[in-house]
Amino acid sequence: MSDLPRTVRITEEGPREGFQIAATPVPTQDKIALIDALSATGAPRIQVASFVSPKRVPGWADADEVVASFAPRAGVAYTALWFNAQGLERALAFKDRLTLHGSVTVAASEAFSLKNLNRDRAGQIAAQRETIAAHQAAGVPVTRVSVQAAFGCNFSGDVAPARTIAAVAEAMALAEETGCAIEKISLADTMGWANPLLIERVVGEVRSRWPAQAVSLHLHDTRGLGIANAMAGLRMGVAEFDAAVGGAGGCPFAGHAGAPGNIATEELVLLCEEMGIATGIDLDALIAAGHLAERVLGRTLPSALLRGGSLAGFRAKARAA
Repeated sequence: MSDLPRTVRITEEGPREGFQIAATPVPTQDKIALIDALSATGAPRIQVASFVSPKRVPGWADADEVVASFAPRAGVAYTALWFNAQGLERALAFKDRLTLHGSVTVAASEAFSLKNLNRDRAGQIAAQRETIAAHQAAGVPVTRVSVQAAFGCNFSGDVAPARTIAAVAEAMALAEETGCAIEKISLADTMGWANPLLIERVVGEVRSRWPAQAVSLHLHDTRGLGIANAMAGLRMGVAEFDAAVGGAGGCPFAGHAGAPGNIATEELVLLCEEMGIATGIDLDALIAAGHLAERVLGRTLPSALLRGGSLAGFRAKARAA
């Protein structure tokens, strides 16, 4: 049964995702220019940086300078990513510019947990207990459960829905143990293994077991099914998505160099708006930001909409004819 939402909230992750896998260093001022352009599109939430080890993610060695220098726009929530107490400490220095919240982060694939987080599942749960305590001591709420590799893994193969549900359950149990009020469960197709039926099955089981929490999807277009998977999520009532302008980005630890990254924000906006689902985002301004992202990153991004453009101009010509 279709359960399409009336509105969708999109988190724009192009800056954080795109710059973390750039083949050559992107100048700090170019990063800031893209963030400022995205701020003008009407995107309600933009993830602007990663506070992570520059040895592991050299593309974000300048995270502090970027966050200190972009021009915040009223009505836009700016977020960042971090995975440990050191990253949290860096983020806290910008609490006047960033919307800070923590996540209980786990992986449905043990192999990916080792690749991405350097810990097995048990080690990650133990580390998350420490991270939650650090957030609580700093007054930063932990409001989200995030499951990486929720639909499949390049290192271990198919991830059964039961394994993903078990990962959510482990994270939710830890949240309850530590007194965290979880508002959202984020399911990430980190390496692009999902298909529409799998999206429906996993989202359906999560919604059935945890009806009080919203479900968010973080989808990659690695094998061209990203927008089809977003459509499946919409039909299941999912109203929160992560996306990246132009389809920039991708996980640097996914073992799949050169594959397309996140679903393109502009393609998701087009899908929603054509179906009467409001996003609040100016599609033409977003396409312009996508072209800026291509210039900044020095490569053609995978978004088809950056080549085809929106329908607004064609509709205007048709009305005038």
